[in-house]
Amino acid sequence: MAPKYKLIYFNAAGRAEPIRYILSFAGQEFEDSRISREEWLTLKSKTPFGKVPVLEIEGKLVSQSNVIARYLAKQFGLLGQDEATALRADELVGALDDMRMVTMRKFREENPAAVENLQKEENYFLDKFEKIVTESSSGFLAGSQITWADLTFASILSSEPISEEILKSYPGLSAYVAKINNLPGIKQYLAQRPKSDLPPKGPHRH
Repeated sequence: MAPKYKLIYFNAAGRAEPIRYILSFAGQEFEDSRISREEWLTLKSKTPFGKVPVLEIEGKLVSQSNVIARYLAKQFGLLGQDEATALRADELVGALDDMRMVTMRKFREENPAAVENLQKEENYFLDKFEKIVTESSSGFLAGSQITWADLTFASILSSEPISEEILKSYPGLSAYVAKINNLPGIKQYLAQRPKSDLPPKGPHRH
């Protein structure tokens, strides 16, 4: 019997979206618990390290978004077909996480000059990712089959605060994200997911 999963996060894509993508692609039923800011104040002290997302697995709470995603990827055969592929997938997820930190800083920044510099940093990563996607013979990021890296990339690149206008400048990435988002499981999830609340501007408070 498959374990019962409950994913706890805010009503936003954020760091929970790759986890939702993996579970949805795998056809795994899960409770998508989207909490309010008020509920978070009560829940925070009960989480392992005072952060969300957390995944409840048969009553036990596990934190750290990439750790959760990789654990689920292992359960569903999405790490990669061999060690080299798995390593490459892990590397790319780490690089995407670096870019996401820049993106979030840009989203919260109010100084135009600082925003411009952060945009250049974001473009540096997007240029790299565009090259990887367009040069891939399989159409996937790592190896010849879909991995958790593909699901992570599609979930992050098609969610706010990544600008659709920015992604239009990268036709390879745009086509790649559209392909992943049309896969069975993912397409169904996207059709029924709630409209996300954007994260607040200003200092990160959770």
